[in-house]
Amino acid sequence: MTATTDHYLGIDVHKRQAQVAVLDDEGTVVEEIRVANADLDEVAEKYAGSRAAIEAGSNYFTIYDRLDEELDVTLANPAKADWLEDQKQKNDRKDAKNLARFLRLGEVPESYVPPEEYRRYRALARGRKKLVDKRSDFKNEVNSLLDQNGVTYDGSLWSNQGREFLRELTLDTASELLLEQWLEAIDEFTVKIKRMQQRIEEVATKVREVETLMSAPGIAAFSGLLIHGEIGEVERFDRAAEVVSYAGLDPVIRESGDSRRVGQISKEGNGYLRWILVQCANTAVHNAKDRYLSQFYWRLRNKRNKPHKVAIVATARKLLVALFNMLRNNEPYDPPEVSA
Repeated sequence: MTATTDHYLGIDVHKRQAQVAVLDDEGTVVEEIRVANADLDEVAEKYAGSRAAIEAGSNYFTIYDRLDEELDVTLANPAKADWLEDQKQKNDRKDAKNLARFLRLGEVPESYVPPEEYRRYRALARGRKKLVDKRSDFKNEVNSLLDQNGVTYDGSLWSNQGREFLRELTLDTASELLLEQWLEAIDEFTVKIKRMQQRIEEVATKVREVETLMSAPGIAAFSGLLIHGEIGEVERFDRAAEVVSYAGLDPVIRESGDSRRVGQISKEGNGYLRWILVQCANTAVHNAKDRYLSQFYWRLRNKRNKPHKVAIVATARKLLVALFNMLRNNEPYDPPEVSA
């Protein structure tokens, strides 16, 4: 909502409680309280129409929505707010007052708050990624166990032949028990991933933007939904450079005197978006073999002697520019129209 009064609230939210600092228009602290998150509605009603700032965290969506009914809420980006305390040395009162003070000065760096539909897309796609990551952890445990026992296998352990090899493997009692438990966990996660993937594919077919993204090489239902969810409303970006920066794929530029050096990517911004774009770029170059992206990648590798990591990140950046133009213009993938 739009602010109508002259109070500024800094709210440092934790799992169950929040520290609140209230400043007047002169910057004087008029109230400091610690309340249960369930009671934040009362604080919002008391200062209805005022401006408030909360720090982006794992549980901010629900609290943001509740507060935003009565207050003009800004979601502070802690990565860009040096004045927010390090998590290892948290001072709730100081953080709350800093949020209020910098809000009053108009110097709170904002985080994007996606609409509810985009949050659902994020939750689905991120949830699948987390399941895959957990399954990978158990696969790594299996590989480590085999290394410890001096066991080698030529091929994929997760193919039918590889799984048969693992089932017939004779180890000491403790190792066999561990192997059995980890394989069971892997199978359980595989079932969960398939169930999640099925739901993602159902949702993806109903979202026009995801279908548009899927016309690009290397992008399927999961990656399309994740990209769409993480980018959010494409209209909030005026230029391709802005979405590239949001993904943390923009190179760091260092200038000193007359010299200008382009370094590695910033790795700031949305880590999920950056990760999936690199995955999609790899698929487009090495599996889908898209001519446009492949030529760009191999030109960097062969003519400029760039290592794979540098070349694939640059390719991911070029892919993102293409996807941005596709979403903005509601057009399918068309390489000649892409400029990066």
